[in-house]
Amino acid sequence: MTDSYQMFPSVVTAVEQLTPLIKRFTFKRQDGENFPAFTGGSHIIVKMNDKLSNAYSLMSNANDLSTYQVCVRKDVEGKGGSVFMHDHCVQGFQLEISSPKNLFELAQTGEKHILIAGGIGITPFLPQMDELAARGVNYELHYAFRSPEHAALLSDLKQSIHAEYIYSYIDSEGSHLDLNTLIGSQPKGTHVYVCGPKPMIDAVINTCNQHRYRDEYIHWEQFASSAPENAEAFTVILAKSNQRIEVMADQTILQAIEALNVDVECLCREGVCGTCETAILQGEAEHFDQYLDDDEKASQQSMMICVSRAKGKEITLDL
Repeated sequence: MTDSYQMFPSVVTAVEQLTPLIKRFTFKRQDGENFPAFTGGSHIIVKMNDKLSNAYSLMSNANDLSTYQVCVRKDVEGKGGSVFMHDHCVQGFQLEISSPKNLFELAQTGEKHILIAGGIGITPFLPQMDELAARGVNYELHYAFRSPEHAALLSDLKQSIHAEYIYSYIDSEGSHLDLNTLIGSQPKGTHVYVCGPKPMIDAVINTCNQHRYRDEYIHWEQFASSAPENAEAFTVILAKSNQRIEVMADQTILQAIEALNVDVECLCREGVCGTCETAILQGEAEHFDQYLDDDEKASQQSMMICVSRAKGKEITLDL
């Protein structure tokens, strides 16, 4: 089972509008102490209030722990967290910040690392590029976005030590990233990382597979559920109370349970934080989280009830 996050009462110290849809937020602990150390690819949970919390990639300098920084893209079709951040989290706003966790770590081996970002997916790569530069290994960032006004952080990157390793692609100007050429031309043993919209992630993974990259050389992150839209309803049995709950096609297990006032801890609701990990007593899960590794998913010992579903018509959980 997952370790609990440590939560730190914090305050927003700066808010910057980077693009029409993206703001950068800087946080400081209320007790004045430093935040915990982190590595490139780490995320934190930002808890805005009792009902809203989201996972965001850390993009700040890992050598300066006096503050944490994240970028938030406003998504009016989302769960409400990003809209709340944009509309209410002004300088001086108090909230809670979790300790960091890393599900998108840089590989410790490999002479070359290709980083592919789409839109807001640029954020985890900032501290990762700093790490790669410190290692003295070969790396490149390939950054695709819709139009110049949506190029969050590009001007900062072009003035950094990473400038000569950055390649940008602007859809509105007819500049497109050719994944087949990029991935197919890399030397053996190159690690490929991608963060961005699901279609981009899928395309990168498929292209790597076509060029016979081994699984351990393909890395991705997306803070969104990959659960299918055409899901089927099923029954979940809560073993401790012997309750049978119908989970509708458009519901998650977590939502169905909460409707009955059963309290389950879940910070992210995106299959990322691991706080809602629940033991499976009978049946099998169809896993859609990013927290469990492939072996853990195959073992069918536990599941993330915020995104994952029953593989059959019924599943029994240790709740």
